[in-house]
Amino acid sequence: MAASTSIPITILIVDDNQHMRGILKELLRAAGVTDIKEASEPVEAFEYLRSTSIDLLLVDLAMPLIDGVEFTKMVRTSEDSPNPFLPIIMITGHSERSRVNAARDAGVNEFLVKPVTAKSLMERLTLIVNKPRSFVKSKNYFGPDRRRRPDPNYGGAERRKDKMTKI
Repeated sequence: MAASTSIPITILIVDDNQHMRGILKELLRAAGVTDIKEASEPVEAFEYLRSTSIDLLLVDLAMPLIDGVEFTKMVRTSEDSPNPFLPIIMITGHSERSRVNAARDAGVNEFLVKPVTAKSLMERLTLIVNKPRSFVKSKNYFGPDRRRRPDPNYGGAERRKDKMTKI
């Protein structure tokens, strides 16, 4: 069932699995997104970013040669990246804490575990639009602030104020 209104954004899906790209396209179309681009691998996607205005990336974690974590790092920190602030949702069938942390530390905005549902995808899109996080730059990191909320139990020094700059 198609949405009654169109959502005016361009989304690029980066996934080596054609079937998964098709599923994501259908979920996005059902939500009202009509401008959907696809790339089967990160090098193709990076070239696409250089030539086309993209508003959001959906990136698979496990891809051959360059995985989603490395691709995210390219988008965030490469000197020739056309948009290091581009919102990125990492999609994966691997939900181990180490993989979630690796994606977060690479600079993804949101993390989505397969099987992807329309509800879970829309929740992540809504978070990016309605609750965007400030970007942070430090010696070892560039991307959205990894802290979603203050920790009321933290009693140590606020070391990030001196080491990070909100952008």
